[in-house]
Amino acid sequence: MPDPIRVLIVEDSEPFRRFLSSKCLSRSGLEVISEVTDGLEAVQKAKQLQPDLVLLDIGLPTLNGIEAARQIRTISSNTKVLFVSQESSADIVQAAVSTGARGYVLKIDAGRELFGALETVLRGGRYLSASVAEHHIPETSSSHVSVDEHKLFPTQPPVRNEKIWYHEVGFYADDRSLWNARIDCITSALQNGNAAVLVASDRHQNEVLSRLQSHGVDVQTAIERGRYIP
Repeated sequence: MPDPIRVLIVEDSEPFRRFLSSKCLSRSGLEVISEVTDGLEAVQKAKQLQPDLVLLDIGLPTLNGIEAARQIRTISSNTKVLFVSQESSADIVQAAVSTGARGYVLKIDAGRELFGALETVLRGGRYLSASVAEHHIPETSSSHVSVDEHKLFPTQPPVRNEKIWYHEVGFYADDRSLWNARIDCITSALQNGNAAVLVASDRHQNEVLSRLQSHGVDVQTAIERGRYIP
């Protein structure tokens, strides 16, 4: 019987870290040997444990995931790195894969793509999340893509693949009106299959959680799929 694939999980969001761990534990042949929340600690653990695979976030305390990946590749050259991040910009994805990482999965896609990414990476292939491939690799119709690393992103992507970003400004009579509007926004996003990130105090997070549940939102599933990040 072959030895299990030893996995190090690096994620500072506890709900999403639990999600990654449960996914790995449900797959035969994978063994989670450590879970850490900090980029510098990830480098230290990789040096100590020499894992076969690292599932790595980008937005980490102390040391970001991209720099952590560079150091891990130096001290543990046989370790494969698979980024699992909410960052979708071309520059960040390009910087991530340029570290020698074998793949990049967006958190919003992890629920349906993580197993496929793991299989591709562990077979020696390269994997890009469908959302990343759609916006940065021209004429890609498959749900994932294994390509030459030098062809991941063209210098000038086609105009049809450009993303339009915008920000809203709101004016509210009081705090209650503000939070009612934010909760409605989050509820609408999650019920429509989109993602939401909430930056708030513990008290407000708990209040929003209660209100979302009262609106019939399956918050736990949204968290597990990386679509709701409080």
